[in-house]
Amino acid sequence: APGVYQLASLLVELDASDEASRILCADALYQMGRVEEAHRLLLLALSRNPQRSPILVRLALLQLKKGFMYDGNQLLKKVIRIGDTSCLLPIMDIFKDEDRKLMQTHCHFRALTILKNKQED
Repeated sequence: APGVYQLASLLVELDASDEASRILCADALYQMGRVEEAHRLLLLALSRNPQRSPILVRLALLQLKKGFMYDGNQLLKKVIRIGDTSCLLPIMDIFKDEDRKLMQTHCHFRALTILKNKQED
């Protein structure tokens, strides 16, 4: 992760508009346990392109990790509204095991709640 971070940081310095390098940099920061820095970098990337599902999903995980369930839910809802959920599985490979389980459990229970509420209606 440190080497990936250094390379991605260099790429961002060379081209500040390179979103892929910025995301790679955030992923490396996350892997190194520097969650707050990753969060700030993702927020910056999101401000440039608010409809990018890969950024929204990463931010949702970081919000869930911090215990901000409502914020995490809102970000996941936005991903679903955008309709680009194809990024979810590849991104899950980036997450640490405990965070992957957190995201899977959270999504599973939210889906069950939604289904239960629809059945009651």
